[in-house]
Amino acid sequence: MRVFADLCPAPPHWQVPWPEIREAFGWVRSLSGVPQDAVHHAEGDVEVHTRMACEALASLPEWRERPASERVRLFAAVLMHDVAKPSCTQTDADGRITARGHSRRGDLMVRRILWELGAPVAWREHVAALVRHHQVPFWALERPDLRQIAFRVSLLARNDDLALLATADILGRVCGDTGEILDNVALYAEYCAEQRCLDRPRAFPSDHARFWFFRKPDRDPDYAAYDDTRLTVTVLSGLPGVGKDHWIAENRPGLPVVSLDRLRASMGVSPAGDQRPVAAAAHALAREHLRAGRSFVWNATNVSRMLREQCTGPIADYRGRVELVALEAPPRVLRERNRAREAPVPDAVVDRLVRRWETPDPTEGHRVRWLSTA
Repeated sequence: MRVFADLCPAPPHWQVPWPEIREAFGWVRSLSGVPQDAVHHAEGDVEVHTRMACEALASLPEWRERPASERVRLFAAVLMHDVAKPSCTQTDADGRITARGHSRRGDLMVRRILWELGAPVAWREHVAALVRHHQVPFWALERPDLRQIAFRVSLLARNDDLALLATADILGRVCGDTGEILDNVALYAEYCAEQRCLDRPRAFPSDHARFWFFRKPDRDPDYAAYDDTRLTVTVLSGLPGVGKDHWIAENRPGLPVVSLDRLRASMGVSPAGDQRPVAAAAHALAREHLRAGRSFVWNATNVSRMLREQCTGPIADYRGRVELVALEAPPRVLRERNRAREAPVPDAVVDRLVRRWETPDPTEGHRVRWLSTA
């Protein structure tokens, strides 16, 4: 992306232009004055740490040796890795400063910020995945779900990028256990290399094998699962106004559609009202199609992984193939289309959905596509 490329450290001096970065991004300025735990962050507030992490990245030979496009993308991830700390930082009853949940919330914030900046989807999701998982290498070998996490990162980003981000994060701190944590990061990279997912996506025997690996604990990733699917469900995901009905008409004509918008209209439920009766009606209709073995389209915003799992879970139970289609449009286009609808979704509802927006990823379906409707 141009805005990050213009600010990314470059040869021959590899300097981080921090005043220009502060001027360019309000979310960087918001890091100023946000306190941190003095045990692990004695260097100062979140802005100080972020600047030091960026400077540490710029000093790493492994980063300097990367192609320019990869350097820019990784620089953006380091710059944004603690973007959610201002909204997550609090002082507990013992006086300790914590920022619990800032990695997951950072993923959501990065997606919104980069969407508004017009970043390409794959570039944006690469950066967001790194931010979401940036603490994993610190304590990875203690996690029982490490393999699934490492494989997911490899499908969305790269684990060697994650290791470099974690290294820069640690080198950008003043703390007593730097050496121990850097050893853990190195062990994480070794683990990913052993699992064949350090600098490339983890390969699976088939899309069906990949789908079930992420649904069943302790499943062998190299097991060539027998494909016993008997129908295909196209599950849409997209913000209001993105053009889901138009996409269905052009790409899935003739298929039955479970549409939450239609159900809302027939039930007289406002988009801002209680959606539980609408969701219940949609799931009842979906189960009819699943029991009958009919392929169909599930048309809903489905902006969070949790909501999509409520669709994909029953599909998997009925031996269905899950095709996830994520539709997107630039913010201005989206707002204009929504306002032009016969029954526009209130702006406050759209804003709430944007704040919860998680793009579907390859761990959620047999096939996952990211498409622009602009």
